[in-house]
Amino acid sequence: METTNVATAPPAVPIADRAQDAMLGAVARALRAGVVPLAIALVTFAVFSPALWNGFVDWDDEITLYKNPNWRGLGAPQLKYFFTTRLMGHYIPVTWLTFGLDYELWGMNPSGYHLTSLLIYAASMAVLYFVALELLAKATTLAGAPLRVAAVAATLFFALHPLRAESVAWATERRDVLSGLFYLLTVLAYVRAVGARGGRRAGALVASIGFYLLALGSKGSVMVLPAVLILLDVYPLRRLGGGWGGWAGPAARRVWLEKLPFVVLGVAGAVVTYYAQAASLFITSLERYPLSARVGMSFYSLWFYVEKTVLPLRLSPLYELPARVSLLDARFLVPAIGVSAAVAALAAIARRWPAGLAVFAYYAIALGPVIGIVHSGFQLTNDRYSFLPGLGLALLVGGAAGLVARAGAEGRLRPALFKALAGAGIAWGLGLAVLTVQQVQVWRDADTLWRYSIESDPACSICQSNLGVLLGQQGYVGLAIERFKRVLELRPDNAGVLNNLGVALIRARRPDEALVALRRAVELKPGYALAHSNIGLVLADLGRPHEALASYRRAVELKFDTPLPWFGLTKVYLDLGDLRAARTTYGILGMFDPKMARLIAPALVTEW
Repeated sequence: METTNVATAPPAVPIADRAQDAMLGAVARALRAGVVPLAIALVTFAVFSPALWNGFVDWDDEITLYKNPNWRGLGAPQLKYFFTTRLMGHYIPVTWLTFGLDYELWGMNPSGYHLTSLLIYAASMAVLYFVALELLAKATTLAGAPLRVAAVAATLFFALHPLRAESVAWATERRDVLSGLFYLLTVLAYVRAVGARGGRRAGALVASIGFYLLALGSKGSVMVLPAVLILLDVYPLRRLGGGWGGWAGPAARRVWLEKLPFVVLGVAGAVVTYYAQAASLFITSLERYPLSARVGMSFYSLWFYVEKTVLPLRLSPLYELPARVSLLDARFLVPAIGVSAAVAALAAIARRWPAGLAVFAYYAIALGPVIGIVHSGFQLTNDRYSFLPGLGLALLVGGAAGLVARAGAEGRLRPALFKALAGAGIAWGLGLAVLTVQQVQVWRDADTLWRYSIESDPACSICQSNLGVLLGQQGYVGLAIERFKRVLELRPDNAGVLNNLGVALIRARRPDEALVALRRAVELKPGYALAHSNIGLVLADLGRPHEALASYRRAVELKFDTPLPWFGLTKVYLDLGDLRAARTTYGILGMFDPKMARLIAPALVTEW
């Protein structure tokens, strides 16, 4: 008779217990997967947290936020404004929605706005970690821990770099971090769609298109994303290329077809962005900077952001566009030669190292909207323009870190060398974080911003002028005059600075000198309404009312809805005893600026 050894038989595990163990295992895996991106987000938040003590600055913030009442809230008038305004040459309704939500939460407390931007940025860096995992896994032979090391290194290199400070710490540049979040989500959903099948694939593609639409509504520079997706299909996804069949075969045609919605959205975004810029008169004319200058500006941009990525010193809120750009000047010729040589070298080794050429192609595509061919604004380059282009450079750094980690784990590097390389990488990252903390605080207030800018580049005429305006507002008129004169030494034909100098001289009670500066301003820019109005102010104070009337009338002819010349006209008409004309101009002034009209109302009532 057989007997069973009860003591050695495996105990039966209840079905409920097995289900519980499976669930706990899934939770543990999810936690392990989420710990790294969460840690990256927290580190990013900590490094940029000094931004929470920043205020608004007199550099677009005043026009966009604190002197603009139209966006404050989420009511019907505000929603209409969000989807119709092209303020400052931007069509960014999704970004405006976040500002409207900020107002509901924080009122006009700048700390709340910086908190929102910082949370968005920290979240986008968690997404970047997953993007880096996907792309580095396809572009390299890394796997396991070395792959995760590579993704972490790439993400932290990008996240903690001081070039990001302008995008995160400047309230107006919410559009950078918000569009960046949706841009990364678009890429992540697209890459995952490539590896999916059936309904999951269709859902991921739809999600990618939806994220892209939100990105376009946050900032127009993401218009280049369809070209980026095509580049990803060539490398590292390898869905296109490798002969005619790889570009035009049945499989390739499916790849091209799925790009159609992205291309339609991208073209629409480009048209809307150009229209917004052109309608705001921000597009730089070819007469001022011809095509040869644009070529020099483009080579300089391609060189500049790589240089600042490697060595981020003397960063500035404004790298001013020179009055003259020539490709033969050393400042532009050296980058042209250097970039051309680098591209030739990358092309020569593309078969052995395709990642190098692919990263440069991505870098050039992402930089395209701001590279200088179509130019707007005062800048030659801007730190914030590195946001999208810098992603490819970060992946290169991450890939290198992953290779070192794998070589160290496999014993192919001497322990001392491995430790030295790892230590150097960590030291470099910590150094970047320290520089970022400092750079974030540059945006604390307008005074700090412009003084730092001048320290970085004393020849920046706009920086000198903005500090002069600020000094004048603070009551330091003599110091303001010195700044404006310094600007005129750099740019003698700057009509705006001549006008600012004239205003400062008026406040210093030097009317004759003010008149010289203001008349020079209108010589350079005959349609300068504000300068004409200020000339009227000086002439009226000098007891020359009839000449003042002519200047004020010229100002309102040029810009009818400006209240200042209507105020001046009303005062002059009162001085001349022409009550009928004074009533007329007073009525127009009241339509444009009731507060200013109330200032002159008592005098008008007395005369009546």
